[in-house]
Amino acid sequence: MANANGWDAEVDVLIVGSGAAAMTAAIVAQKNHADALVIEKSELYGGSSATSGGVVWIPATRQAKEAGSDDTPEDGFKYIRALTAPDVPDANIWAFVNNGPKMLDWMEQNSELKYATTHYCDYHPNLPGGKTAFRSHDAMPIHARRLGKDFLLQRAQHPAAQFFGKINWTVDETGPLLFRSPGWKKIVVRLFLRYYTDLPWRFRSARDRFLTLGSAMAARLKLSMDKLGAKLWLKTKFLELVVEGGRVTGAVVEREGKRMRIGARQGVLLAAGGFERNPEMRSKYLPVATIYTGAQPPNTGDAIRGAMELGAQTARMDSAWWGVSLAIPGEDKTRLMTFERALPGCIVVNQAGKRYFNEAASYHIAGHAMIENNKKGASTIPSYILFDSQYRHAYPMGPVLPLLPDWILSSAIKSVLIKGKTWEEVAKKAGLPWAPLKETIENFNKHAREGKDPEFLRGDDPYDCYYGDPKVKPNPTLRALDKGPFYAFPCYPGDIGTNGGLVINENAQVIGKDGQPIPGLYAAGNTTASIMGYSYPAAGATLGPAMTFGYLAARHMVGVND
Repeated sequence: MANANGWDAEVDVLIVGSGAAAMTAAIVAQKNHADALVIEKSELYGGSSATSGGVVWIPATRQAKEAGSDDTPEDGFKYIRALTAPDVPDANIWAFVNNGPKMLDWMEQNSELKYATTHYCDYHPNLPGGKTAFRSHDAMPIHARRLGKDFLLQRAQHPAAQFFGKINWTVDETGPLLFRSPGWKKIVVRLFLRYYTDLPWRFRSARDRFLTLGSAMAARLKLSMDKLGAKLWLKTKFLELVVEGGRVTGAVVEREGKRMRIGARQGVLLAAGGFERNPEMRSKYLPVATIYTGAQPPNTGDAIRGAMELGAQTARMDSAWWGVSLAIPGEDKTRLMTFERALPGCIVVNQAGKRYFNEAASYHIAGHAMIENNKKGASTIPSYILFDSQYRHAYPMGPVLPLLPDWILSSAIKSVLIKGKTWEEVAKKAGLPWAPLKETIENFNKHAREGKDPEFLRGDDPYDCYYGDPKVKPNPTLRALDKGPFYAFPCYPGDIGTNGGLVINENAQVIGKDGQPIPGLYAAGNTTASIMGYSYPAAGATLGPAMTFGYLAARHMVGVND
């Protein structure tokens, strides 16, 4: 029954979406004595944040300074400004670099969220303000028993970020496992023992209860919401915003088949992700209409559409967080190739059999290269990542793990993995022209033996070598592809979410067509036009700003100014 104001329910702060930006805002609002409600249209909370690496990129944090970093907000500003689009306001960048560290400290003091700085390198460390470490922060692990029944209501970690597609690991364990450096066997034993001795849970579910990366972040945020009393409604779809007297005062939603009007006394925050799962919006705005995405099925742009109906400004709707991705039949999300391309013994070629970019570049740059080089007669959609048996037995290639024989691979993987005794056989099976491919491989191999890539300078940039194998000299990213049998995977310009959307100001207020904030309306995360523009500065450059602007939105709504 509706209350006296005509609402079926009424809160101080209504938040659409349940990812990192949304839950951060709910925690801040609730801690400041505002009644916060988070609504999520699916049956699972956490969004793409819960399935991600969970890393947040924030310059000049307390954690970084304690680790010995000399970083400053000014350096962070210079770095973002050098990369981002001209139409991104300076004020928004300053809002992020000045408040990101404050947000992280506030969350550590007032919530369960804990982060540790890492040695992860910026993707463009040679640019003004770039750094080679301490800006990306890793979420601290947590055991799911603390979540109780809410664990199975959290969106599961992406299998690409798990050992054997089911066992969770941490950022610090990645290097030793990837390169089988000293101590890697002990890590494997620890991971398996921890997973298989989790009894009696192991008989109930295959899901790992030792949470790391994005699942740990989402769990800590949900625990914090619960502790403070912030509410979460699942299966509650946002339909439209309600405006009264020129101000957004609530929203119309559909909860388990019933339409409801929810009032929001202090504001509505839209933090429901992008539109990467919406075929119509992709066709209208993005350069790649086909859905090759690692993001979640619910991300269909509902919140962006709702704000646009009120006259909200949008920007860079043609942009996404791109990356070279594998598409495995039967999986509902593509697998982002974060590090595979940088490892020695592989190259990427187009359908003309030619390399066309530096494979060791960041995934966003690599994804852009696939899109920008897609031309008639030399299509890059799909491209093919080629690797030899030495790579096959030394490193992972997507779901294909080293040390395991080919016969153990699933039928789905075998249906797309191409294998041949010779490169010519691989070329024939992939439909690649043999003569130019032969020339490409021979030319690459010749220079790789010298540790050089005169064509695309692979390994010249510090970031290129971040995922290179330190055992390979003189260039850790280069080795000849000359030991059969030989392999190829088709790969695509996938995304991990769109990053164009609603225009906001430094307080996360949504801006209308008149250039003024729409009263009562806020946005954060991939629902907005990212301050990073068309760039991707470093690991965590999605979540860092998302959480910071969620924090700023909640503070502005509830009137916190200190």
